[in-house]
Amino acid sequence: MRTLFIQTEETPNPATLKFLPGRVLMSEGTADFKSREEAVKSPLALKLFEVDGVKGVFFGVDFITVSKESNQEWAVLKPAILGAIMEHFITHQPLFYGEGIPTLEKDVSDPIAIQIQEILDTRIRPAVAMDGGDIVFDRFEDGTVYVHMQGACAGCPSSSATLKSGIENMLRHYVPEVLEVRAIES
Repeated sequence: MRTLFIQTEETPNPATLKFLPGRVLMSEGTADFKSREEAVKSPLALKLFEVDGVKGVFFGVDFITVSKESNQEWAVLKPAILGAIMEHFITHQPLFYGEGIPTLEKDVSDPIAIQIQEILDTRIRPAVAMDGGDIVFDRFEDGTVYVHMQGACAGCPSSSATLKSGIENMLRHYVPEVLEVRAIES
């Protein structure tokens, strides 16, 4: 039997920890679960929500971020979360039941929206993923880009600064039609 070693990394969001199981979880897309009810399509997400104090679960390509309730401590939660992740992979369970998880990404046909999506996918999403999160394009309307912040980015104290000073400035630089970027709730 192969040994499973799961690394952890802190994220800019103190309420979220990133777990790296050393394997690809999803070949494309991401999955964000904000409650046990949303997690019914994933045995791993369900198992993580069984840990008292887990508030959210997010799957990226090769990482899992777990968000905790503010009254919980990582020193208490981390061993139980690591145990749930290890058990999942050691028992070779699927990440999702059935068809898997639907994506938030939309089919984009507007040329400006296509350009925005391309910048998000190639320049911004990889950096956001390094911090344990994701940013998903929703729409472009009247000069405003609407995005969903997920994983460690959702609820992060520094996400509004990142959104305005980083993402908005980059999009405005490359796409003059962009006037503002706003995060919307998923």
